[in-house]
Amino acid sequence: MSRALLNEGWSFRSTVSAFAELGGAASDWVDVVLPHDALISQPRSADAPGGAASGYFPSGAFEYRTTLSPQASDEGKQVFLEFDGVHRDAMVYVNGALAGQHAFGYSRFLIRIDPYLRFGTTNEVRVTCVAHQDSRWYTGAGVYRDVHLIIKDPVHIANDGVRFTTADIDSDRGLVELEADVANHGATTVTVDLLTFIDEEGVAAVASASSPITLLPGSSGTVRQTFHIERPALWSTDSPFLYEGLVQLRLNDRTIDEELVTFGIRRIQVDARKGLRINGKPVKLRGACIHHDNGPLGAVALAAAEERKVRLLKEAGFNAIRSSHNPAGSALLAACDRLGMMVLDETFDMWTSNKSDFDYATDFVQWWERDLEALVAKDINHPSVIAYSIGNEIPETGTAFGGIWSRRLAEKIRSLDRTRPITNGINGFVSSLDVVVAGMKEFAPPTSPGEGVNGMMTQAGDMMNQISASDMVTDRTRESFSVLDIAGMNYGDARYLLDRELFPDRVILGTETFPGKMASNWELVVSNPHIIGDFVWTGWDYLGEAGLGSITYGDGPAVVQQYPWLAAGSGDIDITGARRPSSFYREIVFGLRTEPYIAVGRPDRSGQIPRMTPWSWSDTVGSWNWEGFEGTVLPVEVYAAADEVELILNGVSCGRTPVGSARRLQADFDVAYQPGELLAIAYAAGLEVGRTRLASGAGSSRLRATADRELLEVGTQDAAFVRIEIVDADGILQPLGATTVSVSVSGCGVLAGLASADPAPTAPFGVDSVETFDGSALAVVRPTGVGDIELIVQAENLAPARVKISVIPAVPADRPIHAR
Repeated sequence: MSRALLNEGWSFRSTVSAFAELGGAASDWVDVVLPHDALISQPRSADAPGGAASGYFPSGAFEYRTTLSPQASDEGKQVFLEFDGVHRDAMVYVNGALAGQHAFGYSRFLIRIDPYLRFGTTNEVRVTCVAHQDSRWYTGAGVYRDVHLIIKDPVHIANDGVRFTTADIDSDRGLVELEADVANHGATTVTVDLLTFIDEEGVAAVASASSPITLLPGSSGTVRQTFHIERPALWSTDSPFLYEGLVQLRLNDRTIDEELVTFGIRRIQVDARKGLRINGKPVKLRGACIHHDNGPLGAVALAAAEERKVRLLKEAGFNAIRSSHNPAGSALLAACDRLGMMVLDETFDMWTSNKSDFDYATDFVQWWERDLEALVAKDINHPSVIAYSIGNEIPETGTAFGGIWSRRLAEKIRSLDRTRPITNGINGFVSSLDVVVAGMKEFAPPTSPGEGVNGMMTQAGDMMNQISASDMVTDRTRESFSVLDIAGMNYGDARYLLDRELFPDRVILGTETFPGKMASNWELVVSNPHIIGDFVWTGWDYLGEAGLGSITYGDGPAVVQQYPWLAAGSGDIDITGARRPSSFYREIVFGLRTEPYIAVGRPDRSGQIPRMTPWSWSDTVGSWNWEGFEGTVLPVEVYAAADEVELILNGVSCGRTPVGSARRLQADFDVAYQPGELLAIAYAAGLEVGRTRLASGAGSSRLRATADRELLEVGTQDAAFVRIEIVDADGILQPLGATTVSVSVSGCGVLAGLASADPAPTAPFGVDSVETFDGSALAVVRPTGVGDIELIVQAENLAPARVKISVIPAVPADRPIHAR
């Protein structure tokens, strides 16, 4: 057996038919390294068919090609291509013949290709895919996750055939169960031995077992083994300990197949009396909803980008993420395993009712079961995955037929995995959309074209909560909630205490909530055992749904923004990975930060009245560096877990203000800008409990470039993220103005992405220059070989900034297993 990454040696182009190609319409092939997003470098336009939902990116049809040269000795073996994700409607051809297809753009799938291969010579593989108004956000397009080539002997461990689960744990031992599926595609009956060794991070085996299995030709069977692990190191967010399970298949003392699986030992319990427990300890989910894109990289699921995302989210105080609204990729889950981040892995954004003109609803009836099987097969060995979600804001959940579908999906997952609870992000407003639409016509004008449910939810405001708590929604959603282990509620916090009385055994999770309600929602979470957590929309800003969290000044709601808006403009962390003021506020809400935080309103908006959506935060920046705005009165927000805050400017007190007058944990001031130092001191019961300060800059500007790491491993999964900043002589960020910076990369690396956090940029992606936003931008560098990389940042009238990075040989991602 062999398993190897197949990310190199590919090229892609826009797809044309064979007839069009004969007429000379074919585009040129461009060499690429996977994972790759075919859409991110395409020009955006105001008339893009997806509009604001797609971030004004176009639709597209694309094809990829590579070559394979299997050895003649491999003839008779089974050969597979494993795609972790292709968006979408993937068709896989080998030597011109269709080998297989997959409709959904987010689930992992296998294509068997040996029947179409010519062994001992060169073969062509092509993958076609399309993206066209099939989601409510930016999807990207193409082979945007890893690809593996798998070769198996006729007698082998089945693909995704190794499953480790924790049966029980106590203070001094863990009971681990293994299920291993073995297949015999040979012509004779065989008896083979399945040997398993469990290691502590590659150290000597802590447990082992051997079991024989006899298989008739063309049959398969399951081997079950049980292991008692003495004093196990349990996986948790604080201590994400991982074990390795080496599973070998031996025939006449010869290893004919083997799998190395990483897993964790941990137990999940949940009920309405004691809430969620991991390994017996109560846990509240400090949750972040995230989409799958990686900002400047588009949809590219680079392992280094996924790990960085998880690390930054955890540093910001989150302990759980929700993969909204599609299955998470394998690289993201592996990072969550290593770093200790819990995952609510979600399935679909639609079932049988379309939300977009060409979305998965068209394929759902024929594909849902296979996609759920793919979800569980991918997740089963990842300890970070603590729950499955069978959907998001599915309109059918308010109907009897939606109850039927809810039960089908939930029971299908339970047939595959009984170790994890099941939820569904149900929005009572959406579940009653037929009634709501008719009612809203009575009191509100129709939303603008393209705004859809987000525009309607903005118009409804807090009435949405009233609808969610209504008797109508109680009755309509009762069956859909009843099939779940956890009642996931989107924007339904008005039900939290109500359902404690109506449904005393109902466990509730805020699967999606507004950022402005984080303090009140979290108070409900910590005060009630039946409420196990809160997932904010959103933890990380994303491409598409342009302007969802935007702030406008003047009349009208700020939901759908016109071109060139690109990002949602919502999220604790922006698309470059920088924390926004709301992130520091949330850290205080979670009780993880004692130091106050100062957020200052933008001086060019002084005196103007903001128009905010429910997904907005205040239009503030953590800076006191506003040259040219001397004397301008600025709103200052100080976030603090305190009774009152004193603000001091250049040694002169601006007074003390009670915390919580306008927003919980916030004190508000109006201060005329003067250069110097702004100091905030927080007091509780008359005693100082924390202080923080902001300082103005020293005048002169310079470029600063800082890489998040100095060493990269060669290959297709690593990258360096270089923060580019305009700072003064003292290193203080200068947020005013937009400076055009250009980036060049030489040596053993390439520029893979460049962007700022500007939610409405005019320059396209895929170029080597960008305008800073709030004084900052981000460059992403991928290695191309072993050696040194130099990145140079240049801007007019500023000295260049240089970053040097070294690329070292990689430890093989799919390393051979040590002999036993």
